Amino acid sequence: MSIRYEKAEDIMSRLYDIAKKIGMNHIKFSGVYAVRSFGSASRNTIARCHALGKIWQKCLGIKAVYIIEVISERFDKMTREEQDKVLIHELMHIPKSFGGGFKHHNIVNEKNVKKLYKIYKENEKKE
Repeated sequence: MSIRYEKAEDIMSRLYDIAKKIGMNHIKFSGVYAVRSFGSASRNTIARCHALGKIWQKCLGIKAVYIIEVISERFDKMTREEQDKVLIHELMHIPKSFGGGFKHHNIVNEKNVKKLYKIYKENEKKE
């Protein structure tokens, strides 16, 4: 079975809301896309952040693009809280430069995700 991708407007909306509420103002949402994949062979992956690296940007004459992929078989079964934490985790991979690189797991880790999730929930209550 081959992997299938669909645009995920529901995820895109949640990413935008989360980023706004936790102050990730460096994320240029004109260059962010969300997809839901079906049929992935990966075992423990729930979501991934893909980037268009510098060499591709230069050769194609375009700016940085990030794609956040949620793997339907795992992500869709999670609670809303777990999903929000996964989305925060993936957003955290996008560096302030928004240049096509990644922040690595020494920064994008459970401890830091929990801190941002707490901020997210506090700001959600204020609305």
